[in-house]
Amino acid sequence: MLTSVLNFAQCVAEISLLGGIEIASVALIVYYVFAKTRAPAIIARLFPNLNLSYRSSLGKFNTIGNEILFTLRPNEPKPQNFLEHGIGTRNMLQLTPHAGIKPFKSIFNWGNVFPYVAQVVRSEKFDYRQVTEIVHNDAVFKHAIKQAAEQALREERYAKNGHRLLARSISGDKDEEQDEKEGISYQKILHKQEQRAITILKEMGSTLNNTLLAITSWLLYKLLPCFLSGVVTNTKQIEMLQNASKRSPDTPLIFVPLHRSHLDYIMVTFILTNNDIRSPLVAAGNNLQIPVFGTLLRGLGAFFIKRKIDPVEGKKDVLYRAALHLYITHALKQGHNIEFFIEGGRTRTGKPCMPKGGILSVIVNAFMDGSIPDALLVPVSVNYERLVDGNFVREQKGEKKVPESFRKAISGIWKALNSNYGLMRIDFNEPYSIRELVNSYNKIAREDGNSKVYKPASRTLQHNQSTSSLYGTDVVCEEHRNLIESISRQVVFDCAAATSVMSTNALAFLLLTRFRNGAEEQLIAAALDDLRNTLTGFKDLGFSGESAHIVAYACDLLGAGLVTRIRDENGRMFIRAVPTVESFIELSYYSNMLTPHFALSSILLTTFHSLLPEAKDDAEEAPGVSQKKLIETALENCLVYRYEFILNKPTQVLENMLHKQIDELLINGCLRRNEVQDSDHTIESRRLAYHLAYELGDNDDYDSEENLRVSEDSELLLLARETLEQQRNICEVLAPFASTYLAVAQSLQILHRSAMLESEFISFVINDISNKVTRGSCIYAESISTDSVRNCLKLFEKWSVIEVCNQRGLRLISLNTLYEMSRESLNSIVKKIEAVVPKLNAGHFSQQKLLNDPPPV
Repeated sequence: MLTSVLNFAQCVAEISLLGGIEIASVALIVYYVFAKTRAPAIIARLFPNLNLSYRSSLGKFNTIGNEILFTLRPNEPKPQNFLEHGIGTRNMLQLTPHAGIKPFKSIFNWGNVFPYVAQVVRSEKFDYRQVTEIVHNDAVFKHAIKQAAEQALREERYAKNGHRLLARSISGDKDEEQDEKEGISYQKILHKQEQRAITILKEMGSTLNNTLLAITSWLLYKLLPCFLSGVVTNTKQIEMLQNASKRSPDTPLIFVPLHRSHLDYIMVTFILTNNDIRSPLVAAGNNLQIPVFGTLLRGLGAFFIKRKIDPVEGKKDVLYRAALHLYITHALKQGHNIEFFIEGGRTRTGKPCMPKGGILSVIVNAFMDGSIPDALLVPVSVNYERLVDGNFVREQKGEKKVPESFRKAISGIWKALNSNYGLMRIDFNEPYSIRELVNSYNKIAREDGNSKVYKPASRTLQHNQSTSSLYGTDVVCEEHRNLIESISRQVVFDCAAATSVMSTNALAFLLLTRFRNGAEEQLIAAALDDLRNTLTGFKDLGFSGESAHIVAYACDLLGAGLVTRIRDENGRMFIRAVPTVESFIELSYYSNMLTPHFALSSILLTTFHSLLPEAKDDAEEAPGVSQKKLIETALENCLVYRYEFILNKPTQVLENMLHKQIDELLINGCLRRNEVQDSDHTIESRRLAYHLAYELGDNDDYDSEENLRVSEDSELLLLARETLEQQRNICEVLAPFASTYLAVAQSLQILHRSAMLESEFISFVINDISNKVTRGSCIYAESISTDSVRNCLKLFEKWSVIEVCNQRGLRLISLNTLYEMSRESLNSIVKKIEAVVPKLNAGHFSQQKLLNDPPPV
């Protein structure tokens, strides 16, 4: 007995000794990784309740002995200079409304100890019904399978028999044996299409469930603070969505964000889940179907869509279109909310892209055929102080996009955890009913006989099930197309207008439009004050505090790769953009968030200076331009940017928007009137009257009142020489885009008597602009933009300057016959584009030496 006890004790001692050695070894390895990497900061943020003082404890431990294990990095990062976010907003990462609920049901409330666990456990759980099986059993889907099989059989017949089969069918000859073979072949093709239908639904379908939402929500509460200083939104907006859901529980919410990052849809779902709002099904590109992450996204609500629905140009994939159309329709009927990105992919330029109306048309159809009683469109604005996805410089320079992969995803996550991206801002704008939108546009179509660029046709919209943009698109009524285009453009316009301005947006905008050659920190801070005053009442600011602190914070966040801060011999801080092509392109991404807001002002002032008579040194009176002439020419110049910007809502008249903008320029001193009686007080009164009419929705009534607008024929707008520098800054807002368009117009000469691949032409233009930037003939490095080149080609196709044809999936461009025969016609196009290029080194701008004349990059 005693021997057995001693043997047992000896075994225990040996095991303990070996175990102790192994544990000590593992501990040393873990410690080494812990001290060499940023893991301490990450772990400290993951478990804030532990109050880890890792720096002091590790420092003491490393002083032991000969400091053998001294592994702390010599350059310890300085504390982050966090900036207060906008007024009236809350950080969602610090809100756990379901934790610590009062009154307490017991003495101890575990939610106070584990707030994040309590938050995800106590959040409301919804019944997320699966839609795939319903779609598969739908009679319309079964009919689509037969249509696809018949289409495949016809193609097979033509491939095998060619014209012989066609001749036999015309002559009426019958071949029973051939018909029997075709019958067997049809059954095989039908079976193949049935299997393909199952595969399509399996790859498309979402597996949204409460368990994965809860787990992911807890992880995000822990991980997001490692690289974001906050996820900010307005709690009033959340309450608005909660009230809308409770008021109409059978009405689905359609969330339509502008797309900036892969984090967009995850964060929208995160906020909705933790505020007891049903999480949406999210339309995602099938390029995100990568191992592990694809399954995770599917469980969080993603349903995957092919980036290109029709594999062959000009041939519609009936089966896939039917699957997608029915999946969205049945999801809405089952009570799911939907989220999709109306731009398609992420913006590569920082400004909104032109909308794509495919999914929106399905939702509108679902309302119009009675599948759902109504739907509420919720425009969502998302912005970042620093983009988590990196930058799109490679793609703007014409290089191919790196495809998504598991390795790239892991690398991106690790890089994010070791970086600081500042604040993320999400704004949920006021929802509007699809029923009300349809009624409004139909009312406009019936009552307004004036021609507008973007509005429904003059007839009341008549719905036909065959007019969906995804299924049965052979016949699309013009009213439906115009309605979808109008709604989609309004959504993008509202999203862009409601996007909050972050600190990095403001700094990048100033550096690219006002201080391209850099300036002292105090001067930039003063300019930021002016910018904030200009934006007040029009744009929400995602930051607050003193402008000097904001500038320093934004510089730290953008990093030394984009912005340099150097002290001169007098101790003053000098700030400038890093003078490289890559840094200017990346800075333009942040700056372009503000570009749409100043677009109309930039067009007006550029047009104004192009119409001014030549500058004369001995001229005493200020030169001027007729307001009527300015408006007419500006309207033409606005058409140049039709694929670059959405300048007005479909319900707004662009001419009225230009008149309003002229009033703003008069108030700011950029223009003057040649009328004694038209004092500043009169202008301000007219401006207030317009705003009042606009808020009351009486724009049309206001436009017809003669007493609110002086006769255009008698008005002369004069040059304000004292604000030339301010005018130049506004003109420079669109100057990079105009330079790109001019380069495209000048490059059309290479298409003379020869077609060219579109991709090769774009590469030619990008190389041409790059050479101009290198030589200094183009001062805007951000003009190197593949997206703007493509938009310009769309414009020239619209103007019938070029023709585009598809051959075996390749896009070929060539000159239209008129421009092929006459080079003078091409010169007229170049002159038309030159009209929107500001002459910053000529005319009246050349009379005054400006301190911030931009140097070549």
